[in-house]
Amino acid sequence: MFDLTGKTALVTGAGQGVGAGIARMLAAQGAKVAVNDLRAVRAMETVQTIVAAGGRAMTAVFDVADHAAVAENVARLEAVLGPFDILVNNAGIPEGMGIQPFRESTPESWRPYIDVNLYGVLNCCHAVINGMASRRFGRIVTISSGAGMVGLALGVSPYAAGKGGGISFMRHLALENAGAGVTANTVALGLIDNQRTPETTAHLAKGVPVGRLGLPEDVGALCVYLASNESSWMTGQTLQINGGSVTS
Repeated sequence: MFDLTGKTALVTGAGQGVGAGIARMLAAQGAKVAVNDLRAVRAMETVQTIVAAGGRAMTAVFDVADHAAVAENVARLEAVLGPFDILVNNAGIPEGMGIQPFRESTPESWRPYIDVNLYGVLNCCHAVINGMASRRFGRIVTISSGAGMVGLALGVSPYAAGKGGGISFMRHLALENAGAGVTANTVALGLIDNQRTPETTAHLAKGVPVGRLGLPEDVGALCVYLASNESSWMTGQTLQINGGSVTS
């Protein structure tokens, strides 16, 4: 069950953290994985980990916010690995990079959240969707956030705008392609352990019902299911993975 042997996957933002965990989990189930990151060193580290474990992977260094670069690199990667069956849109600008009230923000500070968190998703989906539909198989997963679904008084509204836009886009993409064998789902994350200080991690974990922060492997396991043949009836959904935290 959930065997991905013979499938080819592109995971964006997979040089570290959640993206690296997703890439490792897909490869462990047999998929060939293109590991995208802006930094070649980070992408190579994930590839080396996958290969050392007996999997197959190659680096894919490009900016998801650049439509032409995405299209060019997807074509290049598919010529080597074969057509992409699976796309995981994980690349993103995290919320903590620009926490401030919207009334104090500037258009320049909004742009990265929209360019990467929303246009990055659009660009990557646009590069693979026609091929998936013509082959009548595709699995698209976008990694989002609970902040894209519920209002927070934390000063992250531009971040939430990008993430919320991605959630809405995936719902429509799912319905447009439901008859073509292509599924599209969103995974909305709660608090993830990103190697904060032990004190900060312990403090944040107190607010999570299961008593710990999420791990990359937690997210990767859900993505394995959503990428599999067995998930063919799951589409247009936003699945929350947050240790029981209430976000809606």
